Amino acid sequence: MKRIISVVFILVFAVVAAYSSGYNVGDKASDFKLKNVDGKHISFSNFSDAKGFVVVFTCNGCPYAQAYQDRLIEIDKKYKSKGYPVIAINPNDPALAPDDSYDKMVSVAKKEGFTFPYLIDEKQEVYKNYGATRTPHVYVLQKKGNDFVVQYIGAIDDNHQDAAKVTSPFLANALDALIAGSLPETTTTKAIGCGIKDRNKK
Repeated sequence: MKRIISVVFILVFAVVAAYSSGYNVGDKASDFKLKNVDGKHISFSNFSDAKGFVVVFTCNGCPYAQAYQDRLIEIDKKYKSKGYPVIAINPNDPALAPDDSYDKMVSVAKKEGFTFPYLIDEKQEVYKNYGATRTPHVYVLQKKGNDFVVQYIGAIDDNHQDAAKVTSPFLANALDALIAGSLPETTTTKAIGCGIKDRNKK
């Protein structure tokens, strides 16, 4: 009986650990170096004047991600000059999601007029470090000394279907608070979108 209880405990611990992986608010985010749609590799060091970042895991094919493309462009245009540029990362395996291939990323970025880097997480490591589960899934980072600290995680706003009907612009509110020298009132929300397509997950 004790052995059975021990096995159950280990399994429960493993499940909890799996679901608690990734960053929480207050954690320091590691830098990355990923290929952009222009063929160059991008990391935090490319933005020497940044006060932080809006790191968003997104993709080409997901309807939720598509619904937010224009809003991400607006966010980038508004907040990049204030020190918080958008960095978009496609975490999907193109073998499982053909619409999310690198070539199609290049086409989408050009067609939609992306004003921000659109990077591919080819090894599917960065999204796991962050703990992203959906596209889109947003992480707001604030620079503190030499570190970038997570200050908001979750959704862009509360209405993916209609930007005109948004009542809670979570991402914009978090950025406005940080720029004003405060911490966001809402630090985490539930990311709404398509599940990330990982080659190692059935």
